[in-house]
Amino acid sequence: MSQPAASTTADPAQLRRDAQRRTLRVVVLAQVLGGAGLAAGVTVGALLAQDMLGSEDLAGVSTALFTLGSALAAYVVGRASARSGRRIGLGVGFLVGALGAVGVVVAAATDSVVLLFPSLFVYGAGTATNLQARYAGTDLARPQDRGRAISLALVSTTLGAVAGPNLVRPLGGMAESLGLPSLSGPFLLAAVAYAAAGTALIALLRPDPLLLARRLASEGASADEPARSSAVVGDEAGVEALVRTGRRLAGGAYAGATVMVITQVAMVAVMTMTPVHMRHHDHDLGQVGLVIGLHIAAMYLPSPLTGYLVDRVGRTPVAAAAGAVLLASGLVAALAPGESLVLVVLALVLLGLGWNFGLIAGTALVVDSTTPAERPRVQGSIDVLVALSGATGGILSGLVVGASSYATLALGCGVLALLLIPTLRLAQPGHVDCRASGGCG
Repeated sequence: MSQPAASTTADPAQLRRDAQRRTLRVVVLAQVLGGAGLAAGVTVGALLAQDMLGSEDLAGVSTALFTLGSALAAYVVGRASARSGRRIGLGVGFLVGALGAVGVVVAAATDSVVLLFPSLFVYGAGTATNLQARYAGTDLARPQDRGRAISLALVSTTLGAVAGPNLVRPLGGMAESLGLPSLSGPFLLAAVAYAAAGTALIALLRPDPLLLARRLASEGASADEPARSSAVVGDEAGVEALVRTGRRLAGGAYAGATVMVITQVAMVAVMTMTPVHMRHHDHDLGQVGLVIGLHIAAMYLPSPLTGYLVDRVGRTPVAAAAGAVLLASGLVAALAPGESLVLVVLALVLLGLGWNFGLIAGTALVVDSTTPAERPRVQGSIDVLVALSGATGGILSGLVVGASSYATLALGCGVLALLLIPTLRLAQPGHVDCRASGGCG
């Protein structure tokens, strides 16, 4: 669907600022709603699968399924956004996630494992879309403000994502009053929340930030082309500088992708098995909801501070800090007595904080390293890798705990997180100066 044409006589800088403000308002609204939707799978997905499958070893399959679904959705949403803009790509992604949540509720009501598996897979579209919405906030942002834009999109998820787990008990009671299993209650909320988020994006995200960013970049490139061409033709040093810039930008994209992949594996694996671990130690559903709610708060609530640090201190120092925080989380989770609610909370809060550092720093590296024309496809492909890594973490988490222990899983994930630090050598220290390179758009 075509976007309304922006005035060609408007000042491009003012047009960008106005559209960015509107974009951020709409993204904030959608992320609040989307956060409530993604909390269902995180909080009770493993428990629902455990009850229906009758096996703890396969409890991680639920996370693996909706994470695999999010991988496919990340690819499709990225391609749809590249073709039709963020409004259509993100809006449809949320609506598909809502359909999956409805399927999970029906599967739980009919005790149908055959329906549960594909429904969880489709439900993952909401998770992928919720994450990809962070990119919409950066399309029109200035390079020095990209960390802040990413953080605003993420922190907006906090309200819904934290409220969702803490509504497990009342939502369970509501589900039972409707004749449904109690664990299906959060997925009822997910269906409504995802549908509302998708509708809001389709109706309100105008002008589309990606399409506008492309048009502004194209107009700027056309104006600069004569001067740029004459400089390159007569200046071999200029050609070499462009080659070096290209390599630097590619290194930033690889580093950003690796940071996000490693932090996702560590976070998903430990998060998936924590509710099962807590149930083993006689913690009730209310306590499980509290721990997961605080974990999700730590994933999103520190985003404004993280975004500030990413913009002012640099992408790579914050990414390195992610590895250190995730190691601390693994140590606390591995050494804490299972009966200690306080220490379980501390471990999961650190887990969320480390993920937050890694996601925002990694995303900023990727955005710095791409132009508006290529950005959705590159971002979608990277989010596929992130989702697949999360699925791997979800599958292996149950197997590792079944073969060994939760402590082994937590400690192993903490050590794994340290591997992201050497990968940061792929990126140049500090910021990639997109304004100097002319390559980031």
